[in-house]
Amino acid sequence: MSDRSAIEWTEATWNPTTGCDRVSEGCDNCYALRLAGRLKAAGSRRYQVDGNPKTSGPGFGLTLHWDKITQPLSWRQGRFIFVNSMSDLFHPDVPREFIRQVFEVMAATPQHRYQILTKRPGRMASILRQQQPDPLPNVWLGSSIETDHFVWRANLVRSTPAAVRFLSLEPLLGPLPGLDLEGIDWVIVGGESGPGHRFIDPHWVRDLREECLSAGVAFFFKQWGGRTPKAGGRTLDGRTWDQMPSPELTRTRAASAVPS
Repeated sequence: MSDRSAIEWTEATWNPTTGCDRVSEGCDNCYALRLAGRLKAAGSRRYQVDGNPKTSGPGFGLTLHWDKITQPLSWRQGRFIFVNSMSDLFHPDVPREFIRQVFEVMAATPQHRYQILTKRPGRMASILRQQQPDPLPNVWLGSSIETDHFVWRANLVRSTPAAVRFLSLEPLLGPLPGLDLEGIDWVIVGGESGPGHRFIDPHWVRDLREECLSAGVAFFFKQWGGRTPKAGGRTLDGRTWDQMPSPELTRTRAASAVPS
């Protein structure tokens, strides 16, 4: 697989681990699980471990790729890097030592900006408050929230030492009236794509955009979704929304104390 990414809010992907397990509603139609199955069938050596059929699938068992940890050291030109597009760095089966080495590589490559997204923000907060209490200025940390059942994940992101804290509201499966954006720097919103994609109401998206604008939070609208990621386009009220956190914010947050 190429490290270049077609994901609108990043430029490259880095997968020191692959595989995962479903933990919430947004995982039901996981694109990474489907892709892992195809890669296993094609003979890809990194996707030969099967996961639990109840929570994972063929080729999608959690696998550590120790040889991939140093990959960003060879990328001289700075880029946005989505860490583990095919996994979750804070999956319970990823050892703390492995996570520590991943962060060492990110610290050694300040030319890059790393975007880490997890559905397990509790483990992320616990580990990083111990292992990385001083946030790296080039590492952005976030969690997925797909329905109002999971707005509590934002509280755990807030308690994590990070230069930038973000939320990925994708696939957005319902309104999020209880979402608190205090301490959040960036919000990504998107509809679901692929087989069995679920409905997204434009009112949900507009409400979140207005909340972000009111709170001074960067708002990024990724897609409406549909049969394919680009089927519904990505314009909202006649324009695209590609806001990103400012570099000044990352420097200020990295130098500040971590909230209790």
